[in-house]
Amino acid sequence: MGMVDLETGKETCLGVDELIEAAREMRAWDVLSIHCAGSGHPGGTLSIMDVCAALYLRVLRHTPKDPHWEGRDRVFFSAGHKAPALYVSLAKAGYVPLEETMTLRRFGAALEGHPHWLKLGGVEFSSGSLGQGLGFAIGHAVAGMRDPDADWRVYCITGDGEHDEGSIWEAVMSAPHYGVDNLVNIIDKNGLQIDGWTKDVMNIDPLPEKYRAFNWHVIEIDGHDMQQILNAFEEAETVKGKPTAIIAHTIKGKGVSFMENVAGWHGVATTEREELDQALADIGAPGFTKERVDELLGIGEEFGEKATAEIKASVPKFKRDYWWNSGDTMQVDMDATRNGFGRAMENAGEDPRVVPIHADISGSIRITQFEEEHPEREPRFISCGIAEQNMMSVAGGLSRAGLIPVTGTYGVFATGRCWDQIRTTICYGELNVKIAVAHGGISVGADGATHQSLEEISLMSILPNMHVSVPCDAVESQRASEYSILELEGPACVRFAREATPVVTTFDTPFVHGTANVIRYRGEQSRFVDAFEQKLSTDYESEGEDLSIVACGPMVPEAMRAAWILKEDEGLETRVLNVHTIKPLDRKALVAAAADTGVIVTAEEHQVGGFGNIIAGAIAEEKPYDAPLAMGMIGVQDKFGQSGEPWELMQAFGLTAEHIAEKALELLKQKK
Repeated sequence: MGMVDLETGKETCLGVDELIEAAREMRAWDVLSIHCAGSGHPGGTLSIMDVCAALYLRVLRHTPKDPHWEGRDRVFFSAGHKAPALYVSLAKAGYVPLEETMTLRRFGAALEGHPHWLKLGGVEFSSGSLGQGLGFAIGHAVAGMRDPDADWRVYCITGDGEHDEGSIWEAVMSAPHYGVDNLVNIIDKNGLQIDGWTKDVMNIDPLPEKYRAFNWHVIEIDGHDMQQILNAFEEAETVKGKPTAIIAHTIKGKGVSFMENVAGWHGVATTEREELDQALADIGAPGFTKERVDELLGIGEEFGEKATAEIKASVPKFKRDYWWNSGDTMQVDMDATRNGFGRAMENAGEDPRVVPIHADISGSIRITQFEEEHPEREPRFISCGIAEQNMMSVAGGLSRAGLIPVTGTYGVFATGRCWDQIRTTICYGELNVKIAVAHGGISVGADGATHQSLEEISLMSILPNMHVSVPCDAVESQRASEYSILELEGPACVRFAREATPVVTTFDTPFVHGTANVIRYRGEQSRFVDAFEQKLSTDYESEGEDLSIVACGPMVPEAMRAAWILKEDEGLETRVLNVHTIKPLDRKALVAAAADTGVIVTAEEHQVGGFGNIIAGAIAEEKPYDAPLAMGMIGVQDKFGQSGEPWELMQAFGLTAEHIAEKALELLKQKK
């Protein structure tokens, strides 16, 4: 076993001591790459590194010179957040230079925040949505068993927290049924996930007994003992008629003193150089001198600077720089919209019926402010780990008993993974369940496509009985959340971002669920928010504007900035509609904007048309056909996201005020 030279047929096979030293070096590259990226998952990547060293440097039959060689063994990283460990393993094996790991999570790099098999040779599976890799591996193993010429083996890497997902257990059940004895599931059992100890978040023990009950061959090992790791892989090759589960007991953050067994290092990079230096010293890998570390960090920084420059060069140009806080006037405060949701949860907690349901990123989406700020409140929260489908069903049961469950997680998982439960259990039954569609759009940045939700406006808006809010800033997020939780009866979801965005409303700004706000630019002020007048659409009379921009969520501030650009550069008057409630929709305001201005630009941080087609449909259905209408849409152009800084992605995907203004000018020319 080992790396194969296809020309000579020779195999490279490292000894135990060599593998131990390789794992040490790989840990150093891992923490260094994550530090350079500014984000990532050091805890789980360090815990799995000994297994990775054994796999990629001795156990697997593979060849870096031909990543798609048919005779290779396959490894599927179901635990996609451990991507840095995968990249370092591939680099150490020779698929890419080790220095390329310094481009981790940078815009344009092949090393995405979660692995994408179409971008990097040696990556077998695009992952990041937990719980899907084992079923994928089973399918591949079945194909291998049915091919008489195939003698390759299939390995899958999963996490213990990942076993919260019901799809894992469907796969665990099916593998023995298919008799895939060419399959090995390696479970990184480090005992921790984002919200704490796995036994407290969602206890999966006794794990060995459960696997045996499903008719798996089970091997338990110390996941940091290289000889035990190798022995386990050798034993797995002898098993016939059933799959093998290797349960590797590991330490999260292994090798770095301040990371070991600390849940907080699940998804946080070292930010200070002193932390990085301490981590490297703890690991003790030779060769990482201060000069060498400076050189390596410079590679990542240079790559990022080049990408940023190319992105900025692609943004439409106007007479001056209108970017956020770039001048002496029009200054704006920034706050994460998730903070608004957190404040809403704190206030909603006064109602004893409100029950938060945690989904393993509870602190990140601020749902825990319900109890953190008020320890005197009786414990009401329910932890579901990352079992999002079960979370929605449990929420339905709580609602049927008269409670108000508030669920929340990444938008892509809150709406996509459990869409059937939301549709059938919640909406069909008109149950009073609330869904925090958190970290919406591209705001998760470097996490990449698997975690960037760009489809949930469509998914939620199509459901009967569902109320859909997409507030524009932290203040409006608080107001929309409080209304949806405490005043609105029935299914409701609120979509908000993770990163800080401009605050463009105040608590004095009119807000009525189901009624759009009309925003008009009145002239430059020292504070951005003071340069605009905002009214309910029901209180607004046309001022004969040249065009309208219809926006939702974080695109509302961009629409406002576009109105500023168009007035100062072109002398154009713009009506901005803040459609913070997509369902029910303020159809009268939309028809009025179309009739009054004749030019509509929709703007969404979403797959283009998810919001825009809802707007277009309402106008087409109700607009009197007595005047022409020029209409265009700004949004993500039918593509998945990718890793990068959030503001880089806004520019790269054409979602800024400059892009909106450019589109508006094009439509005005068409109209004339």
